[in-house]
Amino acid sequence: MTIKAIMCDVDGTLLNDEGYVSPFTIEMIKKVKEQGILFGLCTGRDVDSVKTLLETWGVNNIVDIIVGTGGAEIYDYILGIDKSNYPLDGALIQDIINHYEGMDLNFAIPYEGILYAPKDDKYIQMLSYFDKVPYKVVDFKEFLKEPKSKVMIVCDEGYMEKVIEKSKTFHNENYKSASLKTASVLYEYMDPRVTKTNGLIEALKMHDLSLDELCVFGDADNDYDMVKNAAMGVVMANGSEKTKSAANYITEDNNHDGVGNFISKILEGTL
Repeated sequence: MTIKAIMCDVDGTLLNDEGYVSPFTIEMIKKVKEQGILFGLCTGRDVDSVKTLLETWGVNNIVDIIVGTGGAEIYDYILGIDKSNYPLDGALIQDIINHYEGMDLNFAIPYEGILYAPKDDKYIQMLSYFDKVPYKVVDFKEFLKEPKSKVMIVCDEGYMEKVIEKSKTFHNENYKSASLKTASVLYEYMDPRVTKTNGLIEALKMHDLSLDELCVFGDADNDYDMVKNAAMGVVMANGSEKTKSAANYITEDNNHDGVGNFISKILEGTL
């Protein structure tokens, strides 16, 4: 197996819990790039907010490709390509919001590097703080006149089971959507054609590469599909049991250089 590209999830994977990439992992990424291997990020975060945070994370100038919004957006630094696919219709998003009326939660939509919410509360403040992305409260009736990439439900970790249970009764006759828990406090809706795997296929194709030449790193349930489909799927020790079940390898957790240590094994040929 010849690995020609490495794509890495961000939160809980590449970033440690303090919100940056360790110097050792950065050094390993630089070394693997010297071997001609592409390095990129594949994340649920939107491309615009990722681009503004690369320097904060310590990885500016070493990222070749960003696959953002769970696979809906691609930004390629090498080829200068910026594209997005399959947004959700505004009417569908409003229908989703209405479905959860009266519940203790908020909604967030990433757009052009800002998190947009219909109301100000502790949930959007928490998400903005931990993701280091500014938020803005707007009138969603106006905001949703145009399609948006996805909608996120933000709630307390202990409330998530109620959100998941409520999601089982959502149905819309006119539009299709897919939903899943992407973090302990996040539940997301997007177009069913949007997956990290599909975004990676499209990004790799632009470089005449395929999943058979790809190594991915992930941790959460929304990384399951890419871990399962890549030639080499690596999951962090802190990853979910579901995603670990699809892994070829388990590496150390995100606070102990899990990504960097595994890349060093690729470089040494000791796998």
